[in-house]
Amino acid sequence: MAEGIMKNLVGTAMFVDSVGVRKGQPDAFTAVVLEEIGVDISAHRPKTFEELADESFDLVISLSPEAQHKAVEMTRSSDCQVEFWHTMDPSIVDGSRDMRLMAYRTIRDELSEKLGERFAAGRAPVV
Repeated sequence: MAEGIMKNLVGTAMFVDSVGVRKGQPDAFTAVVLEEIGVDISAHRPKTFEELADESFDLVISLSPEAQHKAVEMTRSSDCQVEFWHTMDPSIVDGSRDMRLMAYRTIRDELSEKLGERFAAGRAPVV
């Protein structure tokens, strides 16, 4: 979700990539709530830290404690800033389709706001 929002925010002004802690499948609820704001992630394929194409980053933002641990390990010997934005995992919400979509929308909106504040119109990150 964060990658799609970020790419929509900065376009090609920055290299943006995302990974998960575990291999997964595309999340249909994520696709739906991002489509609502004009972000198409239909070509996105989830990958893990081990599948990253690049190993050099200026900034890594992790959204879960487990991802934070992996990010710190990955960047231990590099000059890379790591930020932790604790974010609820909307996939753990039980209930009706509408209730689940509401949880995804909440996370989408929180991430959109944080990313918009942190990266103003494609400006390089302050590290």
